[in-house]
Amino acid sequence: MSSPPPSPDRELTLRAVAVALLVAVIIGAAYPYVVLKLGFGPNIAVVSAFFGWMMLSVFARGGSIRRESNLAQAAGLIAGQTAFLCTILAAFDMLSVDPAVGVDLRLSKLQIFAWLTTAGVLGVLMAVPLRQHFVIDEKLPFPDGLAAGETLIVLDARGPGARQAARAMVGGLLGSAALSFATLRQFIAEVIPIKLGSFAATTGVGVSLSLLSLGSGVIIGLRICANMLVGGVIAWIVAPPLLADAGIIAAGAKKTEILLWVMWPATGMMVAGGLTALFLKWNILRKTFRQLSARSVDSGDFPMRHVVVGVAISAVALVLVQRYGLGLPVWQTVLALLFTLPLMLVGLRVFGETNWGPISALSNLMQGVFGAIAPGNVQANMVASGVTGSIVAESEGLMQAYKTAHMVGSTPRYVTIVQLLAVPVGAVALSIAYPVLRDIYGIGGEDGLQSPISQKWVGFAKLLSQGLHVLHPSALVALLVAVVAGIVCTVLEQDRRRARWVPSPTGIGIGMIVPFSAIFTMFLGAVAASWLERRKGDRPDSWLLPLASGLIAGEALVAIVIPLLIVAGLLAPMH
Repeated sequence: MSSPPPSPDRELTLRAVAVALLVAVIIGAAYPYVVLKLGFGPNIAVVSAFFGWMMLSVFARGGSIRRESNLAQAAGLIAGQTAFLCTILAAFDMLSVDPAVGVDLRLSKLQIFAWLTTAGVLGVLMAVPLRQHFVIDEKLPFPDGLAAGETLIVLDARGPGARQAARAMVGGLLGSAALSFATLRQFIAEVIPIKLGSFAATTGVGVSLSLLSLGSGVIIGLRICANMLVGGVIAWIVAPPLLADAGIIAAGAKKTEILLWVMWPATGMMVAGGLTALFLKWNILRKTFRQLSARSVDSGDFPMRHVVVGVAISAVALVLVQRYGLGLPVWQTVLALLFTLPLMLVGLRVFGETNWGPISALSNLMQGVFGAIAPGNVQANMVASGVTGSIVAESEGLMQAYKTAHMVGSTPRYVTIVQLLAVPVGAVALSIAYPVLRDIYGIGGEDGLQSPISQKWVGFAKLLSQGLHVLHPSALVALLVAVVAGIVCTVLEQDRRRARWVPSPTGIGIGMIVPFSAIFTMFLGAVAASWLERRKGDRPDSWLLPLASGLIAGEALVAIVIPLLIVAGLLAPMH
């Protein structure tokens, strides 16, 4: 569903900026609790769009507010991406209390703010020149961004033509919210298990009761979802018994232990596929950069000269913060930034195609790199991986916001400005909220905030502290095989006649590290959408995409609102 915004339609107004920063504060303060408790970050683009639209509706006197609301969506999104980095802070704390590791990575509020602000601003600015390539030329779906755009279009639509879409979205939202309230209030992942062997209990093979995942599958499409399912089957059904029989993992190995092996071929396939795709389209990418300065005047892009100056300043600031605040030598920060650039490009492609940001996987890969550069240095591999995680997270937030902006007719320059303002706001909110959560609930342990992502980070850091030789040789062999497969499949994908039958390195790679239950539910959504497409003869966008957006929005809203109510004392958590 797309239509030109009705006039008049204001954009970068004082009220829009004020509401955008307020939404950034709300999301930045609430999101850490959600991520640390649930173990994943639910969609916040749609949530931010709702919050912004509702607040701005109070001041609106007729006309469209979709562009102003989109700025609030962009600010909340980037603040949430910043707040997601509570996972690395939690990993720092877990390592710091372990006497066997012997490092102290506990950061003060000022250190948290300075580190995440400098790295976050750098991540936003580094991604600015890539809008044309990923959003316009490649037309990657960025499903959460698409859902936010559809939400704003439906909320702002006028006339009888929008009624069907509005009903579909509201119905999906209410249904998803009702189901997720019953499950998320307990902060557990409701999964119907599928018994497929002795590892089923530890690998989470099943069907997730998540309408958010169902709606995501509708938007992503059948090809990528099918490839994600293949990756999930390989990683969580086929691989564990084979690895156990070979003596690589124990027969009763936990999911984290399996993931520490599986992540190598998964990440290798994603990185190889992403970089090969960029190499094969290098002429288009080079043309994009050459024309960027001239086009920015007409298209409303953020000026390239501002990008260059901003990247230089924020990079120097990050080097200084890590040298004097985190004890990382200058040369190590510089290397981390150089290695992060290609990983950021890969992350954007994976996120754009699958709706799942591989922040953790790419950060773990950087840990492995620094395990070789600085053997046994836990602090170096943790801080360097944090740089990668921060830059990749913020670049994904900007590109997703650009997708929504393209749909609703927003000016990319204004979206960039608002996100640059919201990064420090999100960092302030996180620097205040995270210590409070840590002190009240505790991090790790049976009764604390579990943060599975942080535990994987910590486990890998401890493993690397013993040296790279502790990695089983089979993991590196699998990595090389996956790299070759990723390159070959990406080359074969360029033939459009056969592309639909060629395995997707992005889909298979991300499917190997995402919870299987979420993948299976996304696949069911994609199958349903494909069936409707064949039945109707064309994709019924007039109601299907709004419905999918509503399914995403309902669960995402509940995931944000429940922690706010609990922290405010208005709702008692269930255990």
